[in-house]
Amino acid sequence: MTEQLHLETLAIHAGQAPDPATGAVMTPIYQTSTYVQSAVGEHQGYDYARTGNPTRTALEACLAALEGAQYGLCFASGMAAIDTLLRLVKPGEHVLASNDVYGGTYRLFTRVLRDYGLQFDFVELADLDRVRAAIKSNTRLLWVETPTNPLLKIADLAALAKIAHAAGAQLAVDNTFASPYLQQPISLGADFVIHSTTKYLGGHSDVIGGAIILNDAATYERLKFLQNAVGAVPGPLDCFLTLRGLKTLPLRMERHSANAQRIAEFLADHPGVKRVLYPGLEDHPGHRIAQKQMRLYGGMISFLPVGGAVTAKHIVERTKIFALAESLGGVESLIELPAQMTHASVAGSPLQVDATLIRLSVGLEHVDDLIADLQQALASS
Repeated sequence: MTEQLHLETLAIHAGQAPDPATGAVMTPIYQTSTYVQSAVGEHQGYDYARTGNPTRTALEACLAALEGAQYGLCFASGMAAIDTLLRLVKPGEHVLASNDVYGGTYRLFTRVLRDYGLQFDFVELADLDRVRAAIKSNTRLLWVETPTNPLLKIADLAALAKIAHAAGAQLAVDNTFASPYLQQPISLGADFVIHSTTKYLGGHSDVIGGAIILNDAATYERLKFLQNAVGAVPGPLDCFLTLRGLKTLPLRMERHSANAQRIAEFLADHPGVKRVLYPGLEDHPGHRIAQKQMRLYGGMISFLPVGGAVTAKHIVERTKIFALAESLGGVESLIELPAQMTHASVAGSPLQVDATLIRLSVGLEHVDDLIADLQQALASS
């Protein structure tokens, strides 16, 4: 039945039937660590809360429905989700990733998982010929962000899925920047979708979480085992808050995207800005692919101001509505310098970020107020 419903309806109802005990419309917070058994080994689907929790089950079902998939698994953070998925890769196997990934992902890959025998290379995924050339006989996984963090590059997911599958590999897509409202990678051939539910899915900067979404039953069972065995699971309150956020996801993504489009156009015309990175601009190199695989272009913008790193620092420290902070995807607008903040872990690597790059997470405030705030910050720099 769920596949017949629109995403706006699924966000409110999928996995969230009224509570059978009370009729409560909102999924309750099942704040318990254990469950009574009628006899040894006989229970109503739950025995211990690390293994399963009804609030978490509702969230996992809702996320799967929003991505057009069969299965969802939730974790204590986005990084916990990534780490669990990478446990499908065996020592000696190879992962090919974007050369513009989130700093925490790069740190996990190169400073943790390499120590356990996993191999990693980073390549420009928008260049399909380079991707084909970089795939090895032992490539197990192609790891993609689109749009990327922080350079907002766009990758052709359908084309990458074909390349990965032809090589006997699988495609994993971090869909955090887009959300399932703007993009559904599984429909384009991806095997796994990963989210930091902290960001747009939760949407209110008050919860940390992560998710893996997929279709294959056997792989789901393996990941479900790992979820329980490793234990990086979210608590029921975290799941409740994320479920509550999901109910307004379509409305929020429409506003995030509309505000970001206006701000990107303002920045593109500003004499104090050298370059704007936003897939909604027609001169963005990935614009046509984004048109094809995204509903809208999202709420993230990066730009390079005229001047050096000192100028960039002055700009991010002088905004009044845009808060200087890490993270993204909340209702409030944020501004940051990735090179010194979210992507400090790639410093000195081939993935090092330009020190003058400014990243915006455009929130839901009135767009004229946001533009005025950026205008005064740019003028004072």
